[in-house]
Amino acid sequence: MKKDKEGVKAGLSTHRVITKLDRREIDFLDKLGKDALFTTGHKLSYNEILRGLIDFAMVSGISGDNIDSTLTLKAKLQQWSRQNSS
Repeated sequence: MKKDKEGVKAGLSTHRVITKLDRREIDFLDKLGKDALFTTGHKLSYNEILRGLIDFAMVSGISGDNIDSTLTLKAKLQQWSRQNSS
């Protein structure tokens, strides 16, 4: 199936998601996008970065079970990372 410039499969419906991020989080996204630009010539958009992070979480098998805050989610992601790094 053909994909657009952000990797979205043709024919799939997409939805706008609005989020609130603090300055530190925006700075991180900006740095990630600019690092990509300087190393590949393609600046990643916020949308591409968030889509990639979500796709990673989906294929890694992470679930929302027993997650009640962003701190719990972060701990679960760090635990998954430790278990899968070798």
